Amino acid sequence: MINPLLKGIAPAHPGAILREDVLPALDKPKTEIAALLGVSRQTLYDILAEKQPVTPAMALRIGKLLGNGPEVWLNMQRKYDLHAAERELANEIAKIPTLSAA
Repeated sequence: MINPLLKGIAPAHPGAILREDVLPALDKPKTEIAALLGVSRQTLYDILAEKQPVTPAMALRIGKLLGNGPEVWLNMQRKYDLHAAERELANEIAKIPTLSAA
């Protein structure tokens, strides 16, 4: 069930969560985090800047590093992407009828 207090609030990009909450709590330089993840600094910076999505491969890396598994990061990205698509395609989707089986 969706919390009614959160209704209308757009889901956060997982990069924003990493940038604002996770990395400050880890108190490690971003270059070290990138090295620990086995990715380039630019890749990490692009995710933190919300220029790249968290892919399944990146979710595996982040989930392992943080010990919370890939599903957390994939679900955040899925919710973010779905919300963005709903906003972008709202007019087109509204024109599509809903069919039901006879």
